[in-house]
Order: sequence, then C-alpha cells, then structure tokens
Amino acid sequence: MKNLLVTTAAQSASVNEDVTKDVVLIGGGVMSATLGTYLQALEPGWSISMIERLGSVAEESSNGWNNAGTGHAAFLELNYTPEKADGSIDISKAVNISEAFEVSLQFWAYQVANNVIGDPSTFIHSVPHMSFVWGDENVNFLRRRYKALQHNTLFQGMEYSENPERIKQCIPLVMEGRDTRQKVAMTRMPIGTDVDFGEVTRQLVVGMQKNPHFTLWQEHDVRDIRRNQDGTWSVVTADLNDGGKERIVRARFVFIGAGGAALPLLQKSGIPEASQYGGFPVGGEFLVTDNPDVVKRHQAKVYGKASVGAPPMSVPHLDSRMLGGKPALLFGPFASFSSKFLKNGSLWDLFSSVNTANVLPMMRVGLDNFDLVKYLVSQVMMSENDRFAELKNYFPDARKEDWRLATAGQRVQVIKKDKQKGGVLKMGTEVVASQDGTIAALLGASPGASTAATIMIELMQVAFKDKMASVEWQVRLKEIIPSWGQKLNGNVELTNEIRRYTSSTLKLRYMDVKAESELRSQLEEAPEHEIQVDQIVPVM
Repeated sequence: MKNLLVTTAAQSASVNEDVTKDVVLIGGGVMSATLGTYLQALEPGWSISMIERLGSVAEESSNGWNNAGTGHAAFLELNYTPEKADGSIDISKAVNISEAFEVSLQFWAYQVANNVIGDPSTFIHSVPHMSFVWGDENVNFLRRRYKALQHNTLFQGMEYSENPERIKQCIPLVMEGRDTRQKVAMTRMPIGTDVDFGEVTRQLVVGMQKNPHFTLWQEHDVRDIRRNQDGTWSVVTADLNDGGKERIVRARFVFIGAGGAALPLLQKSGIPEASQYGGFPVGGEFLVTDNPDVVKRHQAKVYGKASVGAPPMSVPHLDSRMLGGKPALLFGPFASFSSKFLKNGSLWDLFSSVNTANVLPMMRVGLDNFDLVKYLVSQVMMSENDRFAELKNYFPDARKEDWRLATAGQRVQVIKKDKQKGGVLKMGTEVVASQDGTIAALLGASPGASTAATIMIELMQVAFKDKMASVEWQVRLKEIIPSWGQKLNGNVELTNEIRRYTSSTLKLRYMDVKAESELRSQLEEAPEHEIQVDQIVPVM
C-alpha cells in the first residue's frame, strides 16, 4: 500500500496561494483519514488536501507499533469502570466507549463492502478480550465489575471465572508457574478484536486517492495557520523536499489531526479556544517477542489493574498482535518521558507550547496529580530487570532472552483551564473548535483511534452543523452507520442485527445477545464463582 502514498510533482506544484480547498487535513493519521473518508462519501465533489510531515502516512500514533492495537470496546479495560466512593462500579464510560467502537466497526464494514478498503483480515482480527487480576481486593473488584456490566446489552456473553483450571485453559502462559495459593479471577469476552490502525489508515488514504478532488502532500511541515479576511484559512507549509520552500494552501475548513502536534498547531491559529489548553507528553515502551513457540500459546489480550496514578494508556497488558501480517506478543506499556510531542518531534515541543495562558493550569495539575508524577518518575527509573519483573507478574515462566524492548509512540495528556481548580488533567480525547466551526483540532489520547468514527461525527456536528441537519447527509450517514441516531445498549434486536452485519463483513467472531429475562434466569442458575460464556450465548 505504501508505494501508492506518494507526492507527485503535479501535486506539489498545485500548492500555492491561489488554491482554495474545501478541506485541509493536517496530519496523516487515522483521525484525518476517517474524517476525509466521511466527507468524500458525503460530498464527493469537495476538494480535500491532506498534509503530512513525514514521508508516509500513519507513522506516528496510528502506526501499529506505536499503540496497543486494542479495539477499545471497554470489555477488558478496568480503568474505564472506576470504583466509586460507596463501593459501586461506574460503568457509564465503558458503555459509551463500547457504543462508539460499534460505530467504528460499522464504518470499517461499510468501507470494505464498498471497496474503499480491502480484505479486512489485513487490519482486524478476532482476539478474546480478558481482564485478569489476583489478590482478594482485586478479585472482589472484578466480580463486582462483571455483575455491574452483565445486564448491559453490549457486555452480554462475558465470562467470569475464579477457577484456576478454567483460566489456564484460556491463557496458559499467564497461569503456568504461578503460585497455586494465589487467588485469581478473569473475565473473558470472545468478540474482542486486535486492530492494526496503521493499516486502516493507509488503506483509507489509498481509497481517498481514487477521488480526483483529493491530494496528498507528504514531507510538508506546517509552519503556521493564519485566518484570512474572507473567513478562510491559510496553511503555511515548508516543502522538506525543496529546501524548506514555503508553500501556502487556503482552506474553508481546517482539521488538525496531528496527534501530539495538534496542540501547538492549534495555538498557531490564534483562536481564543486554544488558550484553554496545555499538554503534557507521555511516551511508552513495550517488551516484544516474536518467538513462535511463545506467541502461539497466548491468543488473547489480557489487561490488569493499573498502578496508582497511571495515565489511562498505561494499564499493563499482555497482547496478541498481528502487525504487517506477522504475529507477535507485546507486554507493557512502560511509561517514558520526553519533551517531544511526537515520536519524530522536537525536544522543544513541550517548552514551546507553554505560554502565559496555560502555564498556571499546568502547574496546578502538577500539584494536584502528585501520584501521576510519582508514577512517571518510577517508570523512567526502571531498569531492564525491573521491566522483566513486571512481565513475570503476567507471564511467570517468561525467559528474558525471548524479549526485546521497543519504543512506542508519544501521547500528550490534555490539561484544561478550570475555574475552580485552576487546571484539570483531561483523560481521553477532546474536540476543540473555533466559534464559527471553520477550524477544529483533536487533542488527547486513549481510546482515540478505536472511537475515531464516532469522534469524527461529533466533529462534523460542530464544523458542518447545517449539513449534518440536512436530509441528504442524514440519509448518507445512515447508509455508512446503520445504527446512527440509535443506541445499541438496551436494544437486543438492533445489537444482534448490527453485530451480524459487522462480524460477517469484517470476518469476525459473532455472538447473539439474549433477552434480559432469559439472561437473568441463566445468571441466577450459574455458580457465583464461575459463569462461562457457553451458559449464556452461542459463539460463532
């Protein structure tokens, strides 16, 4: 695919002050590719340009090696279901994320069905999503989490077990060599996925290149974004293949989907909304093995409990991955620190983003989140032996010689002004747009790519409000996202219909959701300590 993603001389020559594009997408990641694909389907005559600083798209956070590859459906991420002060489990975030991932599956299924992208097995696979914990306190938490989720349509079919033998059947590497006296528990969702978001991005961009109104400029660095008197924007770029020669493209709408670099680019626009934000970079590293004898014995994504103060992307997990058609096993992430906002960024990124508007909120967040600071310091100070000891918590019989350390991507945690606290650390992603909706950026991190299809709909509702209200767009969106405007949660018939469609089109495992009354009777008959998936739903 990569050889199709090139900048031709004709394309470069077309970048000048006389050109006005309908849409300019800054950044060649999954967010820009998703928005561009939507807009081409909704308005195929619109002129769209994508500007990427590197020589290929999907080389930063969207690259498969720079993220966990988890199709974040909230099946296994314990940080999405926090325990409240009264001991109850808050599942609201998990439900919202699960709904959003179902939208992404529909979006990808539509692209496959309409030959925008190719064989789904090149970018998505069925991999069970599992949570695994040990110790009385954590087991009690997981049991209560399971119970809180079970009467929720999207989480039906989840298995819960405290039986070491059953857990060993599912994840032998995690159980072999473990102290038999240790109390353990798992949840398992058979319809989890592993996603190569880099491949998704590359194929979406290739699909966009089939439209004559689309142009891709690679190795063009955006240096400035200026508002024009007529309400359009001038995006000033440096052509890195032509000695940094300045080129300007005008746009009626600009989307800044540049990952960690989105914040400094948004600041360059001068819109007042940008002054509300600061950012703090967090890097990541993974231990990786491609030893076939190890990889073939662990076919699951297994997430545990995060350390106190850990950011959401730092939940420990042992993951089956398929990258570039090759299987691998990753463990991590281990947080690292760099002042860069991108893996291929500048050491000055953090310092240049600090200004009089955001310095106090950033200081306030540092004071209020001492656990996070302590966690990051401890992670940066970890030795090779420390990291391997963490791996052995999830893979007791691991051999050091099978594993190597790989550097993942950079994430920028959003810091936002707050009237009461001065500044707050925002988890997840946030759309920031000008009042007139002519420029917008996406800030933040996890779950990010997994929910791109939903996030970009939310962005279009801000940037193209009138269009989104039109019959034409609503009908078209309904074709792309059949469940659009409806909730799957609580609607058994619709959930089964949508999942049959997406699983069939994307070649994924499928499970029926049962009616609430039937589910309740089966759960009541099951032992407290072990509720297996085949007691609840058939798996295909």
